[in-house]
Amino acid sequence: MPGQSKNKSKLSSEAKLAIIAQIINLSEHELSEYCRKNNLYVEQVNKWKANFISGFEEEKLDIKLIKQQAREDKAEIKSLKRELKYKEKALVETAALLVLRKKLNALYGEEHEES
Repeated sequence: MPGQSKNKSKLSSEAKLAIIAQIINLSEHELSEYCRKNNLYVEQVNKWKANFISGFEEEKLDIKLIKQQAREDKAEIKSLKRELKYKEKALVETAALLVLRKKLNALYGEEHEES
C-alpha cells in the first residue's frame, strides 16, 4: 500500500493520485478509518486532493491564457501581413518610378546631346 512508507511526504505523485482515487467517494468517517489503516493523516490526504483539483483549475486558466495569446498573435499576424502588402506595393511603385526616370533621362539626355 502506498501509505505504508515511513516518510509520507516522499510518496510519488502516482501514489498520491492512487490514494485520492480510493478516497474520493468516502464519507468523513470512512476516510478517517482509511487513513488510520494506512498511517496517513486526513488533513494530509485532503491537502493532496485539493492540490490535485487546483492543478486542473490552473490548467484551465493556462488554456484560457494560451487561447487568448493565440487570438492576439493571429490579429498581430494579420496586421503585419496587411502592412507588408502595403509596403510591397509602395516598393513596386518606387521601383517603377525609378525605371521610368532612367528611361526619361536616357531619352531626354540623348536629345540634349543632339542639340
